[in-house]
Amino acid sequence: MRRLPTVFLGLLLVMSSLSGCLFSGEDDNAQEELFPVIKFSPNSNIRVGDLVYFDASSSTPSDGSLTYRWDFDSDDSIDETGRTAEWTFQTAGTFEVTLTISDGSRSQETSKSISIGEAGAEPPVATITQYSDAEDCEDEAINENTHIVVWICERDKELSDRSIDATINIELDGSNSDSGDPSQYITSWHWDLDLNDDADSDGDNENDADLSGETIQWENVEPGEYEIALTVTNDVGFVDTDTIRVYVSYAGYWLDFEMDGNTSNNAAEKEFDVKIVYDKDGGNTIRKAVAELTYPKEDNDCTPVFGTNNCRAKLDIYAYNEDDDEAANTSGTGVDQRTDGDCDEDTNDCIHLTLASYLFTDSESTFGDGEWTITIQNDKLNDLAVESFVLRLYYK
Repeated sequence: MRRLPTVFLGLLLVMSSLSGCLFSGEDDNAQEELFPVIKFSPNSNIRVGDLVYFDASSSTPSDGSLTYRWDFDSDDSIDETGRTAEWTFQTAGTFEVTLTISDGSRSQETSKSISIGEAGAEPPVATITQYSDAEDCEDEAINENTHIVVWICERDKELSDRSIDATINIELDGSNSDSGDPSQYITSWHWDLDLNDDADSDGDNENDADLSGETIQWENVEPGEYEIALTVTNDVGFVDTDTIRVYVSYAGYWLDFEMDGNTSNNAAEKEFDVKIVYDKDGGNTIRKAVAELTYPKEDNDCTPVFGTNNCRAKLDIYAYNEDDDEAANTSGTGVDQRTDGDCDEDTNDCIHLTLASYLFTDSESTFGDGEWTITIQNDKLNDLAVESFVLRLYYK
């Protein structure tokens, strides 16, 4: 067998030892992907003769290595160069604007359609019809002329159902929108139900078509605060957007139920589950949550024990966040101080627990939002026939 020269073997060993160094940096020097981006202003309702400003500065890479070529009239010729450019369209219609970027060795292009209206075209006026419930769940009048305000009222819930999961259908009406000119007409009504989500990835959070139609039903809306938008388009391609806030509050009533007594030094409890939303960034924040408990001072079936006050009832309300941290309770309110609201003080105790909105913020000293538990607790030995328990969520 032929032997390799000693010098050649040495070179192979050196190259082998350096191979990691020679090729390990290949990824570090990989070229960044070319990604062209077109932005323009105004971005809607452009007429013949209007000056339009185009901007490609969001294209990548942004290291100064790119050149930019613009074709505004779809004739495959260069109309302008540079990271920004200006153009005036002389005829009405839909134009495909193309941007080509290059780093000297590679090129990439993208296109956007732009609608140009006649010089006399008018934009539409989008209008969401405002309304509110006439009364809240306590039959108190609601005076509102700016927002949509509605209440979910569950007036006689079964004790077997101690969760708040009710929703409501809300009618959204855009029929008062105007086409902009008597000779024009509206061709589409698009409703965006979440202004924090750009579902169509066009850079505009307020124009997603979650629902479409002049008048529509927004179904299964949970208690909360919402901001929605209506975008209308007329027959010349011009658009307008209107926004409105929608507040959905809730009241649930549990009436005439039995509360067990304390057994073996274990307080009797009934738990009620409630979802609470506090999302400041999303604009969906609860104002307060209120639990209201009304019960007789003494139960009719109680037998007094000589020398004790065993028949004097005392129920309390406790609130826990979703981590089971206790946020508040009513145990410090004495039996002679339980006269909240329209209470029949001769026969009943009435106790309220109000949870202010700051309790639901996400900080070290508060408790956050999410799935909360409101608990009625009976430390007394005797059971008790409760008159009512009410949970209210105020989002307005």
